[in-house]
Amino acid sequence: MTTPLFLLRCKQLGLAMTELDMLTIGLINDMFTERENDDYEGWHEVAGQADMDSF
Repeated sequence: MTTPLFLLRCKQLGLAMTELDMLTIGLINDMFTERENDDYEGWHEVAGQADMDSF
């Protein structure tokens, strides 16, 4: 990840420059990933017995 891309992700998360001292790069990446997952509509799917058997 490049510095401009990292700063873009911080801006998209609404983080201020002063907050970056308290956060790690990994934590910011995790926060961005979780924010992107919020729009996913497939969380209500539940695995059935056939799914477990094929697993």
